Amino acid sequence: MPHDVTWQMILAQAAGPVAVLDLQARIIYANPATCDFLGHDLENVLNRPARDFAHPDDPPIDEDMITSLVTGGEEKLTQERRGVRSDGTALWVLISYALIRDADCEPQFVLAQYQDITERRAAERRWRHTFANAPIGMAMLDLTGRWLEVNDKLCDMVGYTRDELLAIRFTDLTYPNDTSGLDVFEELAAGNLDTASVEKRYRHKAGYPIWILIRINLVRGADDLPAYLVSQYETIGDEAMRDSHIAHMALHDPLTGLANRALLMDRLNQELAALPQHGGVLAVLLADLNGLKPINDRFGHAVGDELLITTADELLNAVQPGDTVARLGGDEFVVLSRKPDFHAAKVFRDEVAESMKNDVVVAGHDIALSASIGLATTATSTMPAADLLHASDLDMYSHKRPRHH
Repeated sequence: MPHDVTWQMILAQAAGPVAVLDLQARIIYANPATCDFLGHDLENVLNRPARDFAHPDDPPIDEDMITSLVTGGEEKLTQERRGVRSDGTALWVLISYALIRDADCEPQFVLAQYQDITERRAAERRWRHTFANAPIGMAMLDLTGRWLEVNDKLCDMVGYTRDELLAIRFTDLTYPNDTSGLDVFEELAAGNLDTASVEKRYRHKAGYPIWILIRINLVRGADDLPAYLVSQYETIGDEAMRDSHIAHMALHDPLTGLANRALLMDRLNQELAALPQHGGVLAVLLADLNGLKPINDRFGHAVGDELLITTADELLNAVQPGDTVARLGGDEFVVLSRKPDFHAAKVFRDEVAESMKNDVVVAGHDIALSASIGLATTATSTMPAADLLHASDLDMYSHKRPRHH
C-alpha cells in the first residue's frame, strides 16, 4: 500500500457504512456513509456510545457485548438489530463486527459494518402475515416431503396440530396405494419442474378421505439448485360439509369415514337429477365383502373392523374424484360413478372387482381380500334411487363366489 494512503482514506471512500468502536463500545470513527445512514453529522456521532443509535427495545451494543466478543474466541459476530435515525425512524440493520488486535495480539478496537435490511425484513413480515392468514392451506416442505412450516388453515383441513404435521411427511397422510402426484413431487425436487398442480387424497385425522387440489412451487437457492417447496391446498367437493364436524358425523360412517346411507341416497338422487344435463349413464356398484364373519370369528371384531377400513381404502383407490363411495353397514359398500355409456360402466365394474382381489396384511394377519360386486345402470333420471340400489344388489348375488380367507 502506498505510504500516503491510510485506512481512514480507504474507509472514508467506502460505499457502505463502516464505524470503529473502542472496547467500551464508543464510536471513535465513522465514515461519511455511516453519517448518511444515521442522518447525523460526524460531530454528533463521534465519541458517543453505539447504543445511542440502537432501538431501545433491542439488546444494547455495549461494553459487555464487546467483552463477550473478546472472551468468546469468535473474533467476529453478526447480528440483526434495529437502528434509529436522527428523525426517529427505525430501520433494520445487519451488523458485522470484527475484533481488531494490535501487533501483540491484544484487542484494541471493533470494526462494525452496517447493511440496511429494512426492506428484506418488511418482505419477510409480509410473507409471514400472508402465509399465516391465507384463506387456503399453505405449507413449506423440504425436498424429502417433510413439512417445514404449515399454516392454521392446513391444520384445520386435515385435523392435525402444527406440531403433529411438522413431525411427519405429506406421504404419511396419503392412502397407502395412492401414488398420484409422487412422480410430480420427484420432478420438482430434482429441479426438472418449477411448478405443478395435482389432485391428491389425504386421510383426515378423524378417518375420512379428503380430496385436495395442491399447487406446488419450487424455490431455488442462490446456487440455482432446488432448496424447498411452497404448496397451496384447497379442498375439492363438499368442503362446507367437512367444515362442520356435526354434519360430518351425521352423514358419514364412523368406522371408515365413507358416506353413510343418508348421504348416499342424497348423492344418488342428485346424480339421477343431473343425468339429462350431463348425459351418459349412472353406474351403481354394490360390493359385498367376502368372508367378514369368519375373520371376526377367528381373529376378533377389531381385526374385522380393520379389514372393513382396508376395504374402504381399496375402493377409494379404485375411483376418481367426484365419485361417491359409501358404506351401507355390515360388509356392504356402494360406489356411484357417472360413465359415458353402458360399456364403460361394465368396464368400471370389472376394474373395481379386480382391484378387490388383493392379498392384504390386517393387524399382522395375511388375508385374501375379495368382494362380490353387482352393477346397475341407468340413463334416465326417472328411475327411483331405491330400485337402482335393489338392482345392483340382485346383480351382486349373481356374482357371488365361494369365500376365500
